[in-house]
Amino acid sequence: MFILEAVGSFVLRILETWGGFIILLFQTLKQCKRIPRMRYVLQQMAHLGVDTLPIVMLTMLFTGMVVTLQTVTEFIKFGAQSTIGGVVTIAVGRELGPVLVGVVAAGRVGAAITAELSTMKVTEQIDALEVMATNPIRYLVVPRLIACMVMLPLLVVFGDVIGSFGGWVIANYYDVSSFMYMQSINSFVVIHDFTGGLIKAVVFGSIIAIIGCYYGLNAGNGAEGVGKAATKSVVDAIMAIFFFNCFLSLLLYR
Repeated sequence: MFILEAVGSFVLRILETWGGFIILLFQTLKQCKRIPRMRYVLQQMAHLGVDTLPIVMLTMLFTGMVVTLQTVTEFIKFGAQSTIGGVVTIAVGRELGPVLVGVVAAGRVGAAITAELSTMKVTEQIDALEVMATNPIRYLVVPRLIACMVMLPLLVVFGDVIGSFGGWVIANYYDVSSFMYMQSINSFVVIHDFTGGLIKAVVFGSIIAIIGCYYGLNAGNGAEGVGKAATKSVVDAIMAIFFFNCFLSLLLYR
């Protein structure tokens, strides 16, 4: 009975949490009927997107280099070095780009959103907004959702380019010419390899924003509540990214 009770309690907590995510998403979409102040949206885009670009570029540069480093010798062994550029670019565009950028954004952006909103809740700033007849979802959640959904695909574009560049650096080191690398990309890569990744990025951006805002708005009291909310936000966002990545990959690339 104890095991059944523990399993049932765990399932109920999961359902309650995901139900909260869905309710917040619909409430946010309802508030999107009116265009928010662009100044707030641009501030969030700069904070959540531009400031994340350096770590995204560094992550994707070394990812492209490592992927090529682990595969180039095998391709050369079987005389398939003319396909290296296409394989690396497809891997980065379809999977590695959107997933790694999403994970990096979940760690940096998701935690920042949760910490900011939970601090506002603990210090009763959100209650003050409600007293002034300002909808907290419209004022706080909508700009962050729009910023994440716009900036994450742009970060993925930069990440795809930098990842392919990193692959080119290692390929040149193994005497694969630049012409062969670029010709491989032209031969094997199609636009859908990138557009599918951008669709994933839009979904991942909305996941990061909604989960981060949910835990921020429902954080416990005190510094401990802020820390727990930020931790839960990052963990749940990364798990959701991997789950939806599998589903979107089946949907987009089957």
